Amino acid sequence: MLTDRIEGKWIDAFCEIFEKCAVRPGDTAAILSETQSRALNVHLAELALLRLGARPFHLIVPSPRNPHPVPVRSTGASAAIGRLAPVVTALKEAGFVVDCTIEGLMHAPETPEILKAGARILVISNEHPECLERMRPDPALEKSVRAAAKMLRGAKRMKVVSAAGSDLDIDMVGASTVGVWGWTDRPGTLAHWPGGIVVSFPKGGTVNGTLVLDRGDVNLTFKRYLEAPIRLTIEQDYVTRLEGNGPDAEMMRRYLAAWGDREAYAVSHVGWGMNPAARYEALAMYDQRDTNGTEIRAVSGNFLFSTGANEFAGRYTAGHFDIPVMWTTITVDDTVVVRDGVLQDVFG
Repeated sequence: MLTDRIEGKWIDAFCEIFEKCAVRPGDTAAILSETQSRALNVHLAELALLRLGARPFHLIVPSPRNPHPVPVRSTGASAAIGRLAPVVTALKEAGFVVDCTIEGLMHAPETPEILKAGARILVISNEHPECLERMRPDPALEKSVRAAAKMLRGAKRMKVVSAAGSDLDIDMVGASTVGVWGWTDRPGTLAHWPGGIVVSFPKGGTVNGTLVLDRGDVNLTFKRYLEAPIRLTIEQDYVTRLEGNGPDAEMMRRYLAAWGDREAYAVSHVGWGMNPAARYEALAMYDQRDTNGTEIRAVSGNFLFSTGANEFAGRYTAGHFDIPVMWTTITVDDTVVVRDGVLQDVFG
C-alpha cells in the first residue's frame, strides 16, 4: 500500500517537528540509527535538518543480536549503542539527537548520561512517515499533557474500573510521571514523536486488583486487537493469574513464560492517551512492518497499561507489553479524568 520513497510533504512534516524542537541554522544534530532502522525516516531526518540550515551527521551502529528466546518489540530500551563510549560521547556533544533506532532511547542505559550532558533527544518512533505526517505538532496538546502530568505528580491514588470487570487500585504516592506531547526544546530532555500521553511509574508494591482486557483492546507487542477477554489478577504489582480462552490469552501466557523472569509479569507504567488526532482504528490500516503502534498508545481516553521494566521500582527486564485498554473509567483522587473511554475536559 505504501511506497518507501522521499515525499516533499514528509520532509515538511519533519521540518515542523524539528522547528518545535528549537533547531536553528548552524545547530549541530546527530542522527542515530542502526543497520535495521527504517531508512526512509533516517533520510527524511537528514533532508529536513539540512533544509533548516542545521549541520547533521550520522551515527550508524550495527543492529545487535537478540540474546532472548523470543522476539523483542516496542520496549523503548534500545540496545543498539551497546555502551560504545565514542558513540555516547558524540551524542553528548551533539546538542540535538534524532533517534531513529528501532526500539528507541527512552529507557536505554546510555540515555541518562547523554541527557545529563545537556543534549535533547527526539525519538522518532519506528512508524511509516505517513503516520508521522498526520501527527503534526499541536500546541493545545502540550498544554493539556502538562496539566495532566502536574495532576499525577501530586496524586495519591488512581482507580481504574470498567463494565468488563476491571477494578484496579494504584497507590500513586512517590510515582514518577512523564508527559510527552511530541517534541522537546529544552536541554537535557527527551520526547517521542508521535506524542500525546501521560504515564506514571509507580513505586514497588502499589498496584493491586483486576484488569480485564476486553474485545477490541490492543496488545501492541503483538500488534493485535483482542478478540476475546483476558482477565489479569494483579497482586503487589505482579500478574499472578492470567485467565482467558483463545489465541490472545495463550500468546500472552507463552510470551510471559518464555522470559523465565518474574519481572516480566510486573507492572511497568500506568497512564492514558490524550491526542485527539490519534486514531483507534489506525492499527488496521498498516502492515505490521509499517507501524510501531505509538499512535494507538496516544489515542485519547485509553488506559495505557504496561508490564515489564520499572526502574523506579528497581525492576529490570526486556519482557514488555504495552496494552491500550479502551472504555475504562479512570479516577485520580477525586477527579474522573476518563469516563467510559472518553477523556474528560479537566485539563484546560
